[in-house]
Amino acid sequence: MKDIYFISIWWLSLFMLLTSGKTLAQTQGVISGTVKTSDGNSASFVNVNLKEVRKGTVTAEDGTYLLKGINPGTYTLQVTFVGLQTQEKTITVQAGQTTQTDFALAESTAQINEVEVIGNNKAVTLGKASIAPLDLPQMTGVVSSVIITNQQASRLGDVLKNVSGVSLTQQRGGVAETFSARGYSIGIAGAGGSIFKNGVVSNTMGFPEASTLESVEVLKGSSALLYGNVSGGLIINMVTKKPKFERGGEVSMRVGSYGLIKPIVDLYGPLAKNLAFRVVGTYEKANSYRDVVKTNRVYVNPSLLYKLGQKTTILLQGDYLKSNFTPDNGIGSLNLNQDAIIPDVPRSRFINTPWAYNNVKQTSLSTNIDHAFNNNWKLTAIASVQGTDVSAYGSGVPNNTVSATGDWTRTLSRTMTSEADYTGQVNLNGRFTTGAIGHQLLVGSDLVGIVSKSTAFTVNYGAGKTNYDIINILNPSLYEARTDIPDANAITRTMSPSKRLGFYAQDLISLSNKIKILAGVRWSQQKTVQTTILNLRTQVETRGAAETKTDAALSPKVALMYQPTKNTSFFGSYSNNFTINTGVDIYGQILKPSIVDQFEVGVKNELFNGRIMANVGVYHIVNSNFAQMAPLKADGTANADANVKEFTGQTTSDGLEVDLTGNLSRNFFFITGYGYNYMRYTKTSLVKGSPIEGERLTNNPAHTANATIFYTFDLPQLRGLKLGASAFYTGARYGGNNNTYAQTPAFSRLIPLTGFTTFDLSAGYTYRKISILAKLSNITNTLNYLIHDRYSIMPIPPRQFVTTLSYRF
Repeated sequence: MKDIYFISIWWLSLFMLLTSGKTLAQTQGVISGTVKTSDGNSASFVNVNLKEVRKGTVTAEDGTYLLKGINPGTYTLQVTFVGLQTQEKTITVQAGQTTQTDFALAESTAQINEVEVIGNNKAVTLGKASIAPLDLPQMTGVVSSVIITNQQASRLGDVLKNVSGVSLTQQRGGVAETFSARGYSIGIAGAGGSIFKNGVVSNTMGFPEASTLESVEVLKGSSALLYGNVSGGLIINMVTKKPKFERGGEVSMRVGSYGLIKPIVDLYGPLAKNLAFRVVGTYEKANSYRDVVKTNRVYVNPSLLYKLGQKTTILLQGDYLKSNFTPDNGIGSLNLNQDAIIPDVPRSRFINTPWAYNNVKQTSLSTNIDHAFNNNWKLTAIASVQGTDVSAYGSGVPNNTVSATGDWTRTLSRTMTSEADYTGQVNLNGRFTTGAIGHQLLVGSDLVGIVSKSTAFTVNYGAGKTNYDIINILNPSLYEARTDIPDANAITRTMSPSKRLGFYAQDLISLSNKIKILAGVRWSQQKTVQTTILNLRTQVETRGAAETKTDAALSPKVALMYQPTKNTSFFGSYSNNFTINTGVDIYGQILKPSIVDQFEVGVKNELFNGRIMANVGVYHIVNSNFAQMAPLKADGTANADANVKEFTGQTTSDGLEVDLTGNLSRNFFFITGYGYNYMRYTKTSLVKGSPIEGERLTNNPAHTANATIFYTFDLPQLRGLKLGASAFYTGARYGGNNNTYAQTPAFSRLIPLTGFTTFDLSAGYTYRKISILAKLSNITNTLNYLIHDRYSIMPIPPRQFVTTLSYRF
């Protein structure tokens, strides 16, 4: 907390220095106002634009809007909303003054609630600076609650299928999801985590609840400038629903195949004039298309919003997740002539013990404080804490231990882990001008501390036994499987602390209305503290073999944008990120981080007054400092130690992403995308243990595509009827592990997988406050697999049915 306090004081002092005198921003004006419906309620997510210049915004949930940095003059202020008649007002802006302009829409709240808005024009909040989509020089993806609700998505993987170039590539032991984009993967990891909730790093063990989210945001490519040691492929931000100062809510009941029962509750409203609340929660109980597998989970997300005067808001959010489910290693793989072969068994075949369990408890608490010093400067402070506890027991993984005939000698694995994540973040956002040049400045700092604990166990298999039992994954009736639960005794507890700290500055420079530059740099430091190992039998504490390691790196970013019209933006950018390495060089020194260079060009378009967005991006990512095993020691003799490495390797990732999304009317929206990626080793040392040059990296499909369309009928005889369809394609890829030179034994570690497409059909009906929506997913019953390493081979879900009955009030 001392670090957070120091950072807050440091940035506040910097702000006072920047604003100690009169700024040139005072030569500009501000436009603000409120948009309401005809029945006097707030109208959220309404487009507000100045016709003469390329400036616009959308109203907040309370119907308010704010346009800053407007040069003095007379303008036409335009308000548009899908399905409603455009409204315009002529206004005059004066230097240093705020022009108040309010609007009243022609329809009531009840009528507007029937309109489904995707929200394509909303700025990605993950960017910390709320930069408009056309001013952000990288490809992004936003999946709104409209799509999450219409697709009846429950898991994060269900949502991310709607983002071009992003794929769900692994389900490790059936307890966590791993995603891939641009050749790089992200999972549940905390210290190097690339998955965020409300802008702070989040552990996603136990599968985060997606059905209650407001949106899911994706920044593709390097985001190291703002977030430090994160994936070079993508970062993900889950945005929870926020309190409202209007009373309302929704209750739903979702049921489906395999005994799915899932009630969902969403309540919100004011507690006082300046205090609002929201509580979102769900309970889920279900079996699975996989034998034995069960899920039982509870999720609650309470939040409070307090308005401290006109300039300060305090948002307090909490999370509680209890997720108990059956760990599932999939169907296993056969070891045939040292090759891993996917067995020909039913999709439902379960090979873990029938009593296996994985119980997750997760709690989090965060506080966001926003203070607007004036119309141009705002300070945001975030503090959060998250705790994740996991207790699991079941069979170990079938890693190359299943014979060609299907026999598998099972051992057991008992785990108990906990992770505590602490985050502090301070951001100062400001707008000002230097002469005719405009600036949108962000300076900030963040601190993330993570303490992980893991307990090791010994398992008592019984007198004279060294394993649990033998089963046959091809013919379960061949052997009699054990059903008892052996005692597992805790022997050691390992504590692994880490901390990462960063300072960053970024400026969006408007040289003119058509030419802009985004430039910034971040200094990051990541410290991995030497582990502490406690012997639980003797209570003696020792230190781990690896010593405390501190890594530091600079992460710059520079981009040029050309915007020939207010609806089109061409961009080109350079940025980098870094990856932490293990091992030492030939002189015994700890390896420095590898710097990964990224180049990206693209074009973004907002067509038909923002109703359609068409974006295309091309990228080239090179890790020319890829660490691999050194062929020789410092004395020139052959090196046989895989921990001794050198920066002689290289990986290269090239690709293309295309997005086309829109809401053409109040009744019709679609979201489509395509991604191509070629991630491979482009330089290796040709020594034992090094990767094979030219080989594609595993779990990276060459092609991905998605398409979703929903239409709600407005004809009197069909009013309220909704139809939808979705298609998702994952291309050919490799599972397993990449091959290495002179590997022993000499067999291919790759598992080739074919591409596959799944189709979903939806239909629903809404009458006043009641709605029902049904979906049939994977209607062709397509079979394919997600693979983690060479053992967790998970068949994708078969054809399933789900329906949700909702009442809105």
